Amino acid sequence: MVSACIPFLHLARHRKKVLFYCHFPDQLLAQRRSALKRIYRAPIDWFEELTTGMVDRILVNSQFTAAVFKQTFPKLAEIQTDILYPSLNSSVFDVEVEGLSELLPGGRSLIFLSINRYECKKNLPLALQTLAAPKEHLSAGEWEHVHLVMAGGYDERVVENVEHYEELHLLATSLGLDDHITFLRSFSDKQKLSLLYSSTCVLYTPNNERFGIVPIEAMYSRCPVIAVNSGGPLESVAHDKTGFLCEPTPECFSEAMQKFVTDPKLKQHMGQAGRERVQQHFSLQAFTEELYSHIINLTQ
Repeated sequence: MVSACIPFLHLARHRKKVLFYCHFPDQLLAQRRSALKRIYRAPIDWFEELTTGMVDRILVNSQFTAAVFKQTFPKLAEIQTDILYPSLNSSVFDVEVEGLSELLPGGRSLIFLSINRYECKKNLPLALQTLAAPKEHLSAGEWEHVHLVMAGGYDERVVENVEHYEELHLLATSLGLDDHITFLRSFSDKQKLSLLYSSTCVLYTPNNERFGIVPIEAMYSRCPVIAVNSGGPLESVAHDKTGFLCEPTPECFSEAMQKFVTDPKLKQHMGQAGRERVQQHFSLQAFTEELYSHIINLTQ
């Protein structure tokens, strides 16, 4: 939601209290590659800050977004922003899932999963480089069972999707990973659930992700997460409990990956901890109760 409508809400005969839930400042999503674009956006950006300041309470989806909010709107730095984490509709995940026999080669019992759009900003090469790194540290038998699935949103009309997908294919070949990787484009919801429930771990590679729902979905599916130690995962993933938060380097990610290879029980322990964490902090019930509390406080 953008804030442009807020002045009109104040025109009501009986003024209503306005609660604004900010997932990310709109102006940061706009491209400004040319001087004309910057000139065009200037009054829009000014109006966004002005109208956002007219609300009675501001909620943001993470501490990371709260910091970005204050940096983006310096005139609103003194306004309190409260955290309301997004929720997961767990009923979608509480279904019987199918196996992966149609998606993956047989005999691969250590499945690592990357779920993200095929975009450069998602830092997907890190997942490939992570997969290549442990070959020297694993036995031939252990390496034979390791497989990476790169599942991503893909639209052939989007040039970046097409080009980046090909770049990743070429990188996988250059790293000698062709027999240990499967690329999926625009997978179905059923495939996504099967992957989450069947994978050993999710590799979540974006830097400074605003919040990121994938780690929440993974943890609810009892699938631990290896994520970059920045942005939303700092709040969603509990380090050493539901996964690992790492520097965005193949060495750090690979070290965490090897722990799942050498300790078969780690997935089970971290997976259960992840399910409990989502139920406690990111469930629809937790979201509803927290939102209700904010509404009551606003109307008193």
